[in-house]
Amino acid sequence: MKNSLLFSWFWTLALLSSASASDAPVYETGYRAIMRLGSDLYKALPPKERDQVNVHPVSLETDVMPFVRTTEYPDEPKPLRMVFISLGFVDLMNNVAHAKAINKIDRSYFERYLQALARETGEMSLRDLPRISEKKYWSVNMINEQASNFNQMVGMVLAIELSHHYLGHYKKYADKLSDEKGKPVPINTLLTPDEWEASLKAGSRNALECGLGVDGLKALYEAMDKMPRRPFWTIYFLPDSVQVERVSKTLEKYEKDYFQGR
Repeated sequence: MKNSLLFSWFWTLALLSSASASDAPVYETGYRAIMRLGSDLYKALPPKERDQVNVHPVSLETDVMPFVRTTEYPDEPKPLRMVFISLGFVDLMNNVAHAKAINKIDRSYFERYLQALARETGEMSLRDLPRISEKKYWSVNMINEQASNFNQMVGMVLAIELSHHYLGHYKKYADKLSDEKGKPVPINTLLTPDEWEASLKAGSRNALECGLGVDGLKALYEAMDKMPRRPFWTIYFLPDSVQVERVSKTLEKYEKDYFQGR
């Protein structure tokens, strides 16, 4: 299993490199950046929690639907506990991060993009952002803002998902994480409200330890909350029952408490 994962990883890197070589301009934020964030999150965990997560905690699936999901593979001396992300996840993070950055110079851009994003079923690759080839959207300041949003969003999302391993959620729901046809079931459909909030708190702490703020995750949740109708894939990121305004305040509190040493 480990060899097949390594093969998949190298094949995916080749695929992404080939795509990047043919398209311009391109984002610096991609799978390699996500791998680095995963490594940072792993190193920032306390030893007890770190022991419950694979040293390389993120792997990629070549699926165009955006998702992030907790998974485990049998191995010796202990299982490989990690999270899987999709190619659609990478596209989603880049698009939302860039749309939020562009909104600073075009105040209606973000909400206009959300109208289009809400129509993305996940059956095909996400469409590019509107008018994304315009030079003003690729200024140094704009791309720096995009990268900051991307790192905060991805870091927080990965940290929350990884917490399901060391908080025991994956073990509790392991036999329910695929349906009768073998299709993955999002863990957010199984977690209790208290379990999800525990993951939000633990993941936020982990990401804050890596120097990542909460604004990016707030923007991602805001994006999903403002959709007139959420596509199915949003459940991988946010349970339907969560009140985003309250969660945003909770994230701000976690950040404030962290910097005040509480």
